[in-house]
Amino acid sequence: MLDDTLLDDPAALRRADHDRALLALAGSGARVRTALRLAEAAGLDRLRPDGRPRAVLVAGHGSALTAAEMLAALAGTASLVAPLPPTDAAPVPRTDRATPPAVFTAGLAWQLPGWAGPLDLLVISSAAGGERGLVALAEQAYARGCAIVVTAPEGSPLAEAALQVRALPLPFVPPADSSDAPADDDGEHGRGAEPDLPAEDPAALWAHLAPLLALTQKLGVTPLPYDALAATADLLDATAVRCRPDAAAYTNPAKSLAARLAGTVPLLWAEGPVAGAAAGRFAAQLAERAGRPALAGLLPQALTAHRGMFTGQLGAGADPDDFFRDRVEEPDPLHLQVLLLRQTAEEAPAGPGAAGPGFGGAPEEEDGGPAEVPADDARPRSFGVTRAHRLAAAHDVRLTEYASRRPEPLHALVELVALTDFAAVYLGLAAQS
Repeated sequence: MLDDTLLDDPAALRRADHDRALLALAGSGARVRTALRLAEAAGLDRLRPDGRPRAVLVAGHGSALTAAEMLAALAGTASLVAPLPPTDAAPVPRTDRATPPAVFTAGLAWQLPGWAGPLDLLVISSAAGGERGLVALAEQAYARGCAIVVTAPEGSPLAEAALQVRALPLPFVPPADSSDAPADDDGEHGRGAEPDLPAEDPAALWAHLAPLLALTQKLGVTPLPYDALAATADLLDATAVRCRPDAAAYTNPAKSLAARLAGTVPLLWAEGPVAGAAAGRFAAQLAERAGRPALAGLLPQALTAHRGMFTGQLGAGADPDDFFRDRVEEPDPLHLQVLLLRQTAEEAPAGPGAAGPGFGGAPEEEDGGPAEVPADDARPRSFGVTRAHRLAAAHDVRLTEYASRRPEPLHALVELVALTDFAAVYLGLAAQS
């Protein structure tokens, strides 16, 4: 059950936000700027590559792998970018019974592909820097002759190992309030009762992605304009202003999206790899922050993969088993909701009576963020998007479309991810209250 009154009560939102997720998201732009500045100070600006690597392997877990998937979407087919997830896990022995058990991620293990060698680049990214498996992976890559870059907190075991294997060390930027974040009722940072599976910092993605993009821009893996990364921080700041807690729900796009997803099972569809990366991130954040399941998929494949959801029990037109039963004590049934994410960089139509720069004729500010596309929008659509609308309409399933009109793919990705990150946090806070 969603407490929509909480969304318009900034004081109540602050009290409910035990691990300061909203504050962390609001500081995303500052973390990007700090990460870029520290990367230059670490020697990235003095890097003189001889050419692009054959493949870029990005090892880590959580949002580090999400950053790798986003990098792959931005690189396209010009370069091979492969996320390297953990392949195994082992318990970490406790040195003292009085100490709490180590986090689960400390015992993860990674393995290089058999083909990785001197022509390839391995990027290891960690928010903690204490994973023994990543240290072993760095040693394995050094033995194979791979070029190595490590993003980890200064002074961590992984940062120390980077010096031993002659890697380029880049510092990981922690949240500004990481040292004084209040503990919740369970005596730990974050939510839940699993001390070895703590909640991840929702803005850690940007601390992983910013140095990764700065590196790949320098290597020519991602064709980014020279000022694209600095503008990314500005976009994150603009989204934080629009989605701030004291903005009313009817003017706050993240609160509006959270309210719209309440009581639904979202199908997160996307057109194109950039929007697909944003949809995958949103599904993960809905599970992590709001405790809600969601299915993400790329058009046109999602139409066939998720078609059965429309005719099953979650479809709006599904028949109840007993129409005359008493529903007073029953919770509201869950229904499907399709959220379609797109990047639409086409020019606005010209001529008398044509729509303005916003969708549906509404004016769009320079930093207006992703706009909700009205159902009767006359702009050209791909056949996959048109068929998605027809499928949803045929089964009385609500389809909401959000589109970023930024021509630069990175900026479109940032806008979509920033909006949906705030929405996932707001939905979780309102639902748990």
